[in-house]
Amino acid sequence: MTPPTLETAKGRIRALSRSDAGALFEAFSDPETMTYWSTPPHQSLQQTEDDIAWWLAANPDAAFAIEDANGQVVGRTGLFRIREGVREIGVLLRRDRVGRGHAAAAVRVLCAYGFSQLGLHRITADIDPDNASSRRLFEACGFALEACLKHNWRTHLGLRDSLIYALFPEGS
Repeated sequence: MTPPTLETAKGRIRALSRSDAGALFEAFSDPETMTYWSTPPHQSLQQTEDDIAWWLAANPDAAFAIEDANGQVVGRTGLFRIREGVREIGVLLRRDRVGRGHAAAAVRVLCAYGFSQLGLHRITADIDPDNASSRRLFEACGFALEACLKHNWRTHLGLRDSLIYALFPEGS
């Protein structure tokens, strides 16, 4: 199932495509942007193309490109399968677009889609404790902190903890 195009307050989110690799390489190759990601910055466009291919195969119904109001790809988001009814949200923006509302707009629309169209009963976010901007983003979008998992990821920074945030459908 190909995901739909969904309008956001800042543009839209639409099905991620292999052709988005060039625009996304700018974010995925940026050391500052990738500081708290689970992998180091991409060293080649091919690495970004390979990651997109993996995301599309693993989550064909919920892998999205984030576009601004002019149709320019400024980031990537998605709902990645954990188990039936539960997905983890991820979002990455080009550094020049951080703080302009693109991520919050995409998260809000994507979560509404997950609950209403995919029938999810839980969406989680796995955030490095030192990533204050991601913590603020997800808290502003209604996510609540549930747990801290010690030494949950081995990354280019070493062993890292995870803060697990969760969001549930209204009325849950």
